[in-house]
Amino acid sequence: MEKAFKSPFLLLLFTILLQIHFSNQLPHSQLQAFLTIHQILNHPLTINSLDQNIDVCSFEPNPYLTVACYEENITQIHTQGFNGFTSISGNISMEALFAALTALPALKVLSFVSLGLRGPLPQTIGNLSSLEMLNLSSNQLNGTIPFELLGLRNLQTVVLDHNQFTGQVPFWIGSFSGLTVLSLKNNSVNGSLPSSLARLENLRILQLSMNKLNGEVPDLGNLTNLQVLDLGNNSLGPKFPTLHNKLVTLVLRRNSFRFGMTDNLSSFYQLKKLDVSNNEFVELFLPSLLSLPMIGYLNIAGNKFHGMLLHNMTCGVDLNFVDLSFNYLTGDLPACLKSRNKSRIVHYRGNCLSNGRQRQHRYAFCRNEALAVKILPHKTKDNGSKVVVAMSIVGATSLAGLMVLGVGLVFSKHAFKKPQTRVILEKATMMYPSKLLLDAREICQMAKLGPLGLPAYRNFLLDEIKEATANFDESHLITEGSYGPVYKGILANDNLVSIQCLKVRKRRGTQAYTHDIELLSKLRHIHLVSALGHCFEYNTEDSTVSRIYLVFELVPNGTLRDFILGQKPSWAKRIAVAVEVAKGIQFLQTGMIPGLYSNNIKTTNVLLDHSLHVKLNSYNLPLLAENKVNILPSSGAKENGKAIVKQDEKSDVYDLGVILLEIIAGSEITSDNDVSVVKDLFEVGIKADKIARKQILDPAVHREYPDNSVKVVMELCVRSLSNDHNDRPSIEDVLWNLHFAAQIQDSYHGDASSDRPSSPVFTSQ
Repeated sequence: MEKAFKSPFLLLLFTILLQIHFSNQLPHSQLQAFLTIHQILNHPLTINSLDQNIDVCSFEPNPYLTVACYEENITQIHTQGFNGFTSISGNISMEALFAALTALPALKVLSFVSLGLRGPLPQTIGNLSSLEMLNLSSNQLNGTIPFELLGLRNLQTVVLDHNQFTGQVPFWIGSFSGLTVLSLKNNSVNGSLPSSLARLENLRILQLSMNKLNGEVPDLGNLTNLQVLDLGNNSLGPKFPTLHNKLVTLVLRRNSFRFGMTDNLSSFYQLKKLDVSNNEFVELFLPSLLSLPMIGYLNIAGNKFHGMLLHNMTCGVDLNFVDLSFNYLTGDLPACLKSRNKSRIVHYRGNCLSNGRQRQHRYAFCRNEALAVKILPHKTKDNGSKVVVAMSIVGATSLAGLMVLGVGLVFSKHAFKKPQTRVILEKATMMYPSKLLLDAREICQMAKLGPLGLPAYRNFLLDEIKEATANFDESHLITEGSYGPVYKGILANDNLVSIQCLKVRKRRGTQAYTHDIELLSKLRHIHLVSALGHCFEYNTEDSTVSRIYLVFELVPNGTLRDFILGQKPSWAKRIAVAVEVAKGIQFLQTGMIPGLYSNNIKTTNVLLDHSLHVKLNSYNLPLLAENKVNILPSSGAKENGKAIVKQDEKSDVYDLGVILLEIIAGSEITSDNDVSVVKDLFEVGIKADKIARKQILDPAVHREYPDNSVKVVMELCVRSLSNDHNDRPSIEDVLWNLHFAAQIQDSYHGDASSDRPSSPVFTSQ
């Protein structure tokens, strides 16, 4: 034991916390129900000691199984399949599964993702009266959406993506007054959309893409909370829907919309993504869409938009993807789209623009086609006959339009590509299930493919990698890292990814990389830049591996250093960030076999997603170390020709200590001398009073913070930076102390009396 408890009060507090944690015993009926559900699902994750004394509520959450409890009741069950998972037998009764679930009277969140569930939903689903979130995505469920769902009056989120549901979107869906998320992507739902959707005034996310829907979209203008609308890949139209201008994401691609867009979107000042590609729009393109204040993604490709662009037009500062391809645009490509900004991808082939590198038609072609398809405004009843005449002209020229698209594709070596929507969403808290649906940022993470929102890890084809990067075009290059170039990629399913290119230094077959790929596939955690897959490129003469492409999720919101220096977060947010960094390190060390250590984690390779959650982006993978660019000869140990990665858990703790220096002081730490100087200041501050510590703390958090919380983190930081590895705390101790500091912060009300004792508890090493 390296430190004893510093006061009897702390000892008493710690004892009480332990009693609270371990006294959460479930009623016998709920324990039996949980064990029955686990048995029915035939889940491959082993639950130790399956007996009457098991503490289900104390299970450590992981990407494949998470159970949450509140006041001696199971309130959440999240289960997700993974590689090697054996699908449920077709003989298993869905009735039996949902009968077991009804024995959990306080169940609020049910998430069964990628488990191979098949068949229709049983009527007994209507007995889950407390349910607030239902996520059954990526299974093989079929039939219509059962009427019995109407009995779940507390439902706030319904996610049934990637199944085989048929029938129509039920008219009674408008009865769910509290519904905030409705997602039925990639099913076989057909018919028209019910007008009752307009009654869902709390709806924030509506995703019905990749179905068989047709007809007009009902008036959604009164849905003032709607932020995400995805109706892509259907047959909806021809009139552009009536929408409220608070939308953040609007996806209508691959439908039959023809008119009404430009009359609506000019006031959508919160719009970040607009995708109306591959429709039949024949309108004047409004260049003001390029300069909407929040726009980051704009795709109008494959329509018949006409109009003139000017060289001096402006673009939004966040605009990073534009596709204007295969329309009838004339004039000059705006200078803001020609800038050599590597983070901005621009496609404009198949128009009649006078400048730029991508293949264009002659001006006369676009002029004649625009005259042929031009439609007058649709604002009064008198224009109805004109619309009919214009539509006849469109029909007469449809064959010519198809020929234009065909010629454009011949001009281009690569079809245009579109990145994935990265909305506003963050991971829902596991402790307060009734609150987890109150914000769209918390909902979307759960509405994706499982708890992490990631597709299954897989082996990519080389053609997919080339298409995603436009054959490794310079415009996709993110950086030339020490392990080789890293490219931004856009997959066929619109996912944005980063692709690490490794040039293999020794000729070996794919079998030699089995262990490396298995380790890579385990890099999947909410606080890691998670691995999505890999791709091998081969030498033609002997079929050995010449290059390896590692595919990771793309995290777009900058580094932790940028966040600390630029946004000046509060003290509470700084502690939360530190906790997330520590959790990422803990997973690298203990959540994988073998663990990864000495990961060289810095504030510049800790990234933040759209929800400002931390994701580590530095891993000590043997595969990376072995193929490092310009690697110098080393006397380090070798085994079977492969570098042995140093296993030092305390070096990661040291790195976390340096990160804590920057978090507390709010300044860059770029050298060992900086570490030594600031660490000495902290040691003085710990022994001094509150006023002295305030001089060390980042002035951005001077307004309101608990001094004892700062002192706890300072002490933790200094100890993590100890020159003696044995004196550094374990990552578990780090997490305990950060949580302790967070508890002090949570109880703080701006006066000194609310500060708790500042002595952290370190367990023995």
